[in-house]
Amino acid sequence: MNRLLQTYGGHYRALLFLGMPIVVGQLGVIILGFADTLMIGHHSTAELGAASFVNNMFNLCIIFSTGFSYGLTPVVGSFYGTHRYVEAGQALRCSLVANVLVALLQMVIMTVLYCNLHRLGQPEELLPLIRPYYLVLLVSLVFVMLFNAFKQFADGITDTKTAMWILLGGNALNIVGNYILINGKLGLPELGLLGAGLSTLLSRIAMVVAFAIIVLHARRFRRYCVGFLRGGWSRPLFARLNALGWPVGLQMGMETASFSLSIIMVGWLGTIALASHQIMLTISQFTFMMFYGMGAAVAVRVSNFMGQGDIVNVRRSAHAGFHLILGMAVVLLSIVFLFRHSVGGWFTDNAEVATMVPALFVPFLIYQFGDGLQIAFANALRGISDVKPMMLIAFVAYFVISLPVGYLCGFVFDWGLVGVWMAFPFGLTSAGVMLWLRFRRKTLGLLAASHACAVNP
Repeated sequence: MNRLLQTYGGHYRALLFLGMPIVVGQLGVIILGFADTLMIGHHSTAELGAASFVNNMFNLCIIFSTGFSYGLTPVVGSFYGTHRYVEAGQALRCSLVANVLVALLQMVIMTVLYCNLHRLGQPEELLPLIRPYYLVLLVSLVFVMLFNAFKQFADGITDTKTAMWILLGGNALNIVGNYILINGKLGLPELGLLGAGLSTLLSRIAMVVAFAIIVLHARRFRRYCVGFLRGGWSRPLFARLNALGWPVGLQMGMETASFSLSIIMVGWLGTIALASHQIMLTISQFTFMMFYGMGAAVAVRVSNFMGQGDIVNVRRSAHAGFHLILGMAVVLLSIVFLFRHSVGGWFTDNAEVATMVPALFVPFLIYQFGDGLQIAFANALRGISDVKPMMLIAFVAYFVISLPVGYLCGFVFDWGLVGVWMAFPFGLTSAGVMLWLRFRRKTLGLLAASHACAVNP
């Protein structure tokens, strides 16, 4: 234990300092997800089922867009590590343009999907609820992308607290808006699920405006604004952001697809299964988002050391991050497991849904180790800008392994919803092992090269 602390103690402290504000911000997102599901579930079970389908479709877009924006973190982190502040500001400018273009592309794709909703085999009674909610979330995609660009820039310069406060404020605004618009308070009409969508749109707009004002006017960002406002357009920076962003976005998108595309199979099982799936996804986000907060800190630390050419500390930062994620997993899963039999009743009064939810905790608990492993080392690879192999790893883990296993267990073995969820431990664990092996191989190669240069300058 003493040797472990001697080797990693400084990294643990630095990662906690960077990561805890991100984790707290993610906790705000989790609370928002809980509040959304609680309010919608108690308004009606049908609306909960409709929200489950739409949210899963858009989660695929949002996670992909978050992954794409992560291409900015190693770029800004490297500039920050070498005190090139003007270029960091210029990178933000290029990232905002790139993110908007990706958002417009996603909106086109999701519009095509909207026109074919009736072909996806979902319960007919849910379609009138699905359609208006879907359209409101479609409009909000561009604001998600703009916020992501500002957040990754701030994280890359190790200012993780600004995004935390904006996220918490935006989520609080969303919860209040949900209460008013879903239930028709303050003289407004009772809009139900549509009200939840409008509240989400307004909060996302407010968060982008708040971040833009802070970056442009706060003193601590002044040295970056020179590059942001006057740096002009940089084609090499734009190309680099795309070269890093697309592989990470596709890797994260394929991971999310193993969940989001599973919702189509869940829909074949009916409204009760959809509602139960939505509740369990809300619970699963509790661990995923917390882990990813620490994973984002790993990417920042690794990119800073990579910019300095310090490969030893690149490796130590990644391993220290995984240790912390494992510690978080033990604590969080112990809490969640204690409440497994009562969770369903928190979100809905439907007895069938409340009974189905506890059965999903078995696959949920099994996949947490693999989830933590793939989060830690995906972010470590992002920090060293080694992102292209992540696409192949994600394709194999989530499309070749996870989705077929879900269909096999759910429908061939006739295990139903539990069978669909049994796919996730296979996909996430295989991804984690492959990402760890890639990081190990790449950094050992970089370490050997740096030693060779030291011996033969």
